[in-house]
Amino acid sequence: MLEPTKKPHIELLHVSCPQGVYAEVIKMLEGYDCHVERALPADDLLDQTPGTMLRGARFREDMTQVQLAEASGIPRRHISDMEHNRRPIGKKAARKFAEVLKVDYRVFL
Repeated sequence: MLEPTKKPHIELLHVSCPQGVYAEVIKMLEGYDCHVERALPADDLLDQTPGTMLRGARFREDMTQVQLAEASGIPRRHISDMEHNRRPIGKKAARKFAEVLKVDYRVFL
């Protein structure tokens, strides 16, 4: 006869939802004692371009591009272009990002 397991069964899910309801969904899941873990896609972890490093640092600090733009003084449109490697990250911008995102500025160069 099978014995009951000590831990309840845990199922991992990948959930996609519109950005407008994301925070509400996270709060709802946490209300049910669910552990919510955000992760970058594996391809992004292997990509070491300055744009990916910027996106990863922003993601780690749980900031949107708009929030980073407000904190750094760099337009959101420029941040988007930098994250997609369509615009280089200069030394001045790298220093601003480093201060806001709490990393060494050289990771963005």
